Amino acid sequence: MLKITTSFIITIIYTNILFGQFLSVDVTLDDRLLRSDEKHELINLKNDITNFFVNTTWDDRYNDLDIKLYVQIIFEGVTQKGSETIYNCQALFSNGQDLRYFDKSVQFYYNSGSSLYYDPVLFEPVTGFLAYYAYLILAGEIDTYEFNGGNESLELARDIALRGSSSDYKKGWGFRITLVDNLNRNMGLRKARLAWYISLDLFKDGNVDEVLKELNIMLDGLEQSFQDIGRDSHTQFFLKIHSEEITHLLEMLGQRELLEDMKNLDPDRRDVYQESIDSISK
Repeated sequence: MLKITTSFIITIIYTNILFGQFLSVDVTLDDRLLRSDEKHELINLKNDITNFFVNTTWDDRYNDLDIKLYVQIIFEGVTQKGSETIYNCQALFSNGQDLRYFDKSVQFYYNSGSSLYYDPVLFEPVTGFLAYYAYLILAGEIDTYEFNGGNESLELARDIALRGSSSDYKKGWGFRITLVDNLNRNMGLRKARLAWYISLDLFKDGNVDEVLKELNIMLDGLEQSFQDIGRDSHTQFFLKIHSEEITHLLEMLGQRELLEDMKNLDPDRRDVYQESIDSISK
C-alpha cells in the first residue's frame, strides 16, 4: 500500500512539473463586506483556486512557462438565485509583471464541499471565470516566445466568454468578450512585447546589433498600437512597467534617437527619457 501511495504522489508531482503552466499562485481574498456565515462558505476557496490553476494542463505545447500568478478577489456581497448563493465581487489577475487584468463585475456560486474542475464543454460561472483569465495570462506569456503565439489561448478565452454571455450568469461576460477582442487586435503591443523580451535575451548574449534591431521593432510596434488603438490601457501599462529598463538599455547603447522616439511615444514619462538623452549628450 505504501508503494502505491508513494508512486501515486510522485506521478502527480511529475505531471504538474511536466505539464503545468503556473508555477505558483498567490491568492488574496477580501471578504470584509460579507457576513460570518457567508465567509465560512468560502473557507476552502483560496486553496481550491490555487489547485485549479496549478493542477490544470492549460496548453500541451508550452509546459515549462513557470508563470507566477497573482489573484485578488474583493467580495462586495451576495444575492440569492433560487437555492443558490451568488457571490458578487471584483477581481484582479496579474503575472506580477506587465500583464494585469481588472474585472469589476464578477458573479459566481461556490460549493465548498467540491473541488474546482474546468470542463471545456459544461459552463460553470466560477471555473469559467477563472479559466478565462488563465487563458488571457497564458496568451500574454506565450506571445513573448513567438509572434501571435497566444492566439489559441485567446480564442479559448473568447469561447468561454461567449458561453458565459449566453448562460444564466451572463453578468460581466460582455465586457470579457470585448476585452479579449481588444487584446487580440492590438497587434502593435503584441509585436512590441515580443521584441522587448527577445532584446533582453540578446543583450545577455552580448549581441548588440540584434538587440538594436529588436528595439527598433519594439518601437514600431508601440507606434502601431497607438495608431490602431489609441492610448490603450494595456500598452500604457507595458510602458509603465518597462520604461525605466528600456531607458537604461537605450542609454547604455548610446541610442539618443531611439530615446527621442520613446519620449514622443510615451509622453507620460518624458522626463525619464530626457534625463537619459541629456546624459548621453554630456
